[in-house]
Amino acid sequence: MNKPVTQLGVDYGPEEAAMQAYLRQGEARAFALGNRGPLRLGPDGRIHPEILEAYWRCGFYVFEGVLGAAELADIEADIHAILDRLPVERGAAVDAQGRPALAADCKAPTLFWAKPLGDPMGGTAAANGRHPVKMFEPKASSDAPREIVYLILGSLQFSEAHLRVYGHPGLLAMAAAVNGDDFVPFNEALFIKEPGRGASVAWHQDGVTHWNSPDWDEGTHGFNFMAQLYGCTPANGVWVVPGSHKLGKVDIKARIAAAGTERLPDAVPIVCKPGDVAITNRQTVHGSFANTSPNWRVTLNFGFHRRRSVLGVEAGGVHNARAVYDAARIRERARVIGYGIDARRQRFPEETPYLYRPHAEAGETWRWDAAAKAGMRDYNLLDLSI
Repeated sequence: MNKPVTQLGVDYGPEEAAMQAYLRQGEARAFALGNRGPLRLGPDGRIHPEILEAYWRCGFYVFEGVLGAAELADIEADIHAILDRLPVERGAAVDAQGRPALAADCKAPTLFWAKPLGDPMGGTAAANGRHPVKMFEPKASSDAPREIVYLILGSLQFSEAHLRVYGHPGLLAMAAAVNGDDFVPFNEALFIKEPGRGASVAWHQDGVTHWNSPDWDEGTHGFNFMAQLYGCTPANGVWVVPGSHKLGKVDIKARIAAAGTERLPDAVPIVCKPGDVAITNRQTVHGSFANTSPNWRVTLNFGFHRRRSVLGVEAGGVHNARAVYDAARIRERARVIGYGIDARRQRFPEETPYLYRPHAEAGETWRWDAAAKAGMRDYNLLDLSI
C-alpha cells in the first residue's frame, strides 16, 4: 500500500475528458467555501464559533492536521493487519494464509463486498432504497479480483488505533458542540478505496427515521467524522452538495435527471491531506465515484447523534435490526466512548482527556483493558441507526 500522490482520475472511458473537467472545477469550488482549517477552540474552551458557522452553512467542514505522524503510523499498521486478514472471498472462513478470517465469527453485519469499480447500492432497494440512481461503473483491469471488500462495519473491534481516534478530545468537543453534551454514538466503519478497484457509493442522504417529524431540522439525523489515513482527492473522495442538509428529503433521482449526468453540478469534493478529519452532516446529498485513480483512500468513519433524536425512537433498520432505543441500550452503546477516551489516554498521556458528561454525571469510569477488548465482539449489533 503506497501513499497517494496528487492526481485526478484516469481511464474513465469515453467520459474521461468531462470527468477530468468536473473534478478540477469541483475542487476549485470546494476550496472557495471557507469551511476548512485547524480544530480551534474559543476563549470558553469550546469549538470556535467560526467553525460551527461554516459547518452549519455548508453541511461539512475539514479539520486540517488533526492526526500526527505517530497516530497515522498506528492506524496504517492496523489497516495492513485488517487487509491481510480479509476472507479470500465472500463467505470464506479463512484468509489468504489459511488463518481464521476477519469477522468470520461475527453475527453483526461487518464486511461489504462489491465488484471492482462497481456500485453495489445504486438503483437497488438496499438501505431502504436511499441510493436511487446507479453510478457509472468503469471497467476494471483484467487482473482485478471478482469482488473486493469496500466497507467494514464495527471497525473499533478490529483496530485500537481507530478506537483511539474515536476518543480524540477535540473531535468529541465538536460532537458536543453540534449535538449537545449528552450526544450518543451512531456507528463506525472503515471505507477502503483501493486504486483502480474501489467501489462507488451512489448519491444519497443518510437517515430514514425523522424526515417527516414535526421538529425536524438541519441536524436531526446527526453527522459522521471521516478521518483520512492517506488523504483524499476529487477522484477518490466523498462529494457533497453544500447546504443540502437544510432541504429535507431531496429528490435525488430528479436532480440527476435534470443534470443529465451523475456529475451533479453543484457538488464539491471533500479534499484532505493525511491526518485531516472531515465532519459531514448525514442529511447532505453525498456520494463518491469509483476510484479509477492511482491513490488509496482509507477513511475511518464514526458518527454521533443528538440523544433526543434517538431516545425512544424505533431503529431505522439500515445498520441493524429494528428495535426501540431505550436508555439502557444507549448507555450500553455509549460505553465505547469511555473505552475510546481511556485507550487514547493510555497512548497519548500528554493530552487532556475528554470528559463525557453522561459518564461523569453517572459516576461511571470505563477502563480499556483486555476484558473490555474481549467484550467488543459484535458491539455494533447495538448501533443507534436512525
